[in-house]
Amino acid sequence: MTEGAVGGAAVRVRGLWKRFGQQVAVAGVDLDLPAGRFIGLVGPNGAGKTTTLSMVTGLLRPDQGTVEVVGHDVWRDPVEVKARIGVLPEGLRLFDRLSGRELLAYTGRLRGLPGAEVDKRATQLLDVLDLAGAQHKLVVDYSTGMRKKIGLAAALLHNPEVLFLDEPFEGVDPVSAQTIRGVLERYTASGATVVFSSHVMELVESLCDWVAVMAAGRIRAHGPLAEVRGEAPSLQHAFLELVGAHTRDTGSALDWLGGGAR
Repeated sequence: MTEGAVGGAAVRVRGLWKRFGQQVAVAGVDLDLPAGRFIGLVGPNGAGKTTTLSMVTGLLRPDQGTVEVVGHDVWRDPVEVKARIGVLPEGLRLFDRLSGRELLAYTGRLRGLPGAEVDKRATQLLDVLDLAGAQHKLVVDYSTGMRKKIGLAAALLHNPEVLFLDEPFEGVDPVSAQTIRGVLERYTASGATVVFSSHVMELVESLCDWVAVMAAGRIRAHGPLAEVRGEAPSLQHAFLELVGAHTRDTGSALDWLGGGAR
């Protein structure tokens, strides 16, 4: 645990609100995310996960509320916070006219790392993430999985204390997903904190040891995975119960579908 992780919390959120016109995206979130854990922020599409992560990482200013990351206020002390976090946002935008290695070199210099150290870390990350063979290709020519991996490499390059990932496995092939997973497990094993959002419960259940369930802009449950799952046979079952999802009977509504009918 880092010194800045006040009371064991890597992230502390209090009274967080965000509205877009009449739409309330995040409605008064209070949440402590423990340091040194693999944390899943889960919820259906439109639950407010991306908006919450954007405010927590300083990409979007909240209407109300405060966020502290490793003891530093995101909006009062943004330089200190950004030095300690890595972010892989949804809809990742990269300098895609650079090669993979050039992108890491540029990122490292922006972070103030010495050139020799950037080169060493970039070489290691490219190798571990299976990008060494594509390091001189332009990022614009990378596949979705390769873009996610080079984005992860850029987020890890300065060895952040907390890593935030928004749907890191979305659109990623199984081989790339397994590679990303291995790197993240190694990272958290060292005592660092990963916070990632997803709506795929099976993935969260296989990766995370702590979860927060979000729906309609509010936190419905949070805590160790086993505690949130409770007596339910899986996190998926617990999640559906928590968010109030009901199975809809589509039998009669779609009686024309299939069976060769026209």
